[in-house]
Amino acid sequence: MAPKISLTLDCKDAKTLSDFWKSTLGYIDEPPPAPFRTREEWHASFDLSEDDSADDGAWLCDPDGVGPRLSIIKVPESKTAKNRLHMDVRVPGHGSPDERWERIRAESERLVKAGGTVLEEFDGHHFVMADPEGNEFCVAAAST
Repeated sequence: MAPKISLTLDCKDAKTLSDFWKSTLGYIDEPPPAPFRTREEWHASFDLSEDDSADDGAWLCDPDGVGPRLSIIKVPESKTAKNRLHMDVRVPGHGSPDERWERIRAESERLVKAGGTVLEEFDGHHFVMADPEGNEFCVAAAST
């Protein structure tokens, strides 16, 4: 059995970034680990400094259990360079190349309205975008 992976994004504002990625991926807030009833209860179980807050992180999951878990964690430093790893958001659906491109374009426009930024367009193929904190990702067609 292959190991499961989870992805972690460093951030300045976990709430803003988690809202963006929930909208982008259709993810939901991951329930806290047992036996905790809330993330706040789970967070309080650690011996953390008073500066640490339950709002400093977010844990997201695919409601269908297929995609990797996404942790969004507040860090003190800002992003300084291009990501060495990025996500590809794959837009589902079949059809002609023009129909696939229209779906990709529509999804990139939706993500701009959600707080993303288009960095580069590769006409007919994919968009390179950034989330509200500058983390790069691509929007492309799902593999056929």
